[in-house]
Amino acid sequence: MPESQEEKLPLEEVVRQMLIGLGEDPSREGLLKTPTRVAESMRFLTKGYSEDAEKILNGAVFKEKYSEMVIVKDIDFFSLCEHHLLPFYGRVHVAYIPKGKIVGLSKIPRLVEMFSRRLQVQERMTQEIAQTIFDALRPEGVGVVCEARHLCMMMRGIEKQTSRATTSAMLGEFRDNIKTRSEFLTLIGSQPV
Repeated sequence: MPESQEEKLPLEEVVRQMLIGLGEDPSREGLLKTPTRVAESMRFLTKGYSEDAEKILNGAVFKEKYSEMVIVKDIDFFSLCEHHLLPFYGRVHVAYIPKGKIVGLSKIPRLVEMFSRRLQVQERMTQEIAQTIFDALRPEGVGVVCEARHLCMMMRGIEKQTSRATTSAMLGEFRDNIKTRSEFLTLIGSQPV
């Protein structure tokens, strides 16, 4: 997590102050343990800051002559919008075309988990996943599509409960070759862009 110039307050105290700011009494029975619960929850929901992509991938990149598209789709994720600290959640679909190296399939959902467990915007998260795989494997290309529902759009503001946001990051062959991009989008069940 980025270091701040300001002195950090313990999360529990921040939550207690927030309850007071909302007009609540943090000493009432139902709220006595709320600061601790919320602090623990926030630490879990942002644990991606303490994780490292290199460590996740360490020992799971293998030399292989396979050169067809590899897809891991329907990877569920939950994240927190950095603008409102409200959840957004959905699925990520990841594909790559190996060029001499493959990665253990379970590592792709682990990368999604790492990037989603930070204060995020969907656009950046999609790009971070794609770029990390591209940098680690140097494949022919990487494609990532993220589909999500945002509680900041559902619970407040515009209040549109059925809206979904879709973002994509296409690198290498997925950006340069329309056939490759179309095959990926067809295989994950999305329409070509």
